[in-house]
Amino acid sequence: MEDYNKIIESLGVRYLKSRNIKIAKQVTIDNFYDVENTIILVNNGDIYFGSEKEKVTEGDMLFIPGGKSLSISFGSLSAPTISNEEFISNKKKYLQNATDSEINDFDVDSFSQVMFEAKVFDSVNYFSSLNIPPFAIRSSSLLAELIRLIIAEDDSTRPGKNRIIKVNTEYLVVEIIRYILDNRLFVEQLVTNSTYFKDPRLIDIFAHIKENIGGDLSNKMLARVANVSEDYVGQYFKMLTGINPQDYIEYQRMEAAVDLLRTTKKSIRDIGKEVGYKDTAYFCRRFKMMFGIPAGKMRRRESLINV
Repeated sequence: MEDYNKIIESLGVRYLKSRNIKIAKQVTIDNFYDVENTIILVNNGDIYFGSEKEKVTEGDMLFIPGGKSLSISFGSLSAPTISNEEFISNKKKYLQNATDSEINDFDVDSFSQVMFEAKVFDSVNYFSSLNIPPFAIRSSSLLAELIRLIIAEDDSTRPGKNRIIKVNTEYLVVEIIRYILDNRLFVEQLVTNSTYFKDPRLIDIFAHIKENIGGDLSNKMLARVANVSEDYVGQYFKMLTGINPQDYIEYQRMEAAVDLLRTTKKSIRDIGKEVGYKDTAYFCRRFKMMFGIPAGKMRRRESLINV
């Protein structure tokens, strides 16, 4: 348990966005995907997810780790199925912002949602690194109350709202981790994928990648950072993380690109260069291959909750 305390203490948590949403038209998205962590509280109606179509109903929650693709149905299993790209192009047709009265109306299917970032040593996406799938959270009144509180603060104009949101988002993340541990979920993944947080050389590599995302991140450079041989660094990285370093670097570069697309007006060409791609066409191909949609469309969508 002491190891988890150290990991939690090292987590950098950042609140991103939150909303109350009503289901305007039932829909199934066969490959929903977002780079951010998302927790959904069902107010009224049902949500189904995954290959087994597990049901999440009123008062329960669905947690989707960033970077995990899944099938998700809003409202009904028999809802028409569309691709994530089609959903992004027509999201207001299916999901819309909800008022307080609507989320309390039993005749309106609705859910509340918070999105956040959680990184170990300010470098590694914690929930993604554990390689855990999306999962349902049952009977946690505390988590449900934190979601409602965060959304209420975000909608308020009271002094100190940002501080309250920050504190409660951190509380939310810790409670999600506690829920996983208390219910002994994903035991194998936790044991296997938490070990590398103890290796200082690997943490140095993570930090170097973050600080030099647009620069030279060859295995030769990573070997210098970790003080191991160039021939060994790839094997060393994969042994501890389960992926090779260049795949990890590409994901970090694409995640940085998504952040720039959502928060700046920089051109796609400039964003590609900033995250390490000199060839814009290649950057666009790799972006679409990873996320299933063009970079320009990712910019227009921003996120599921901006409806």
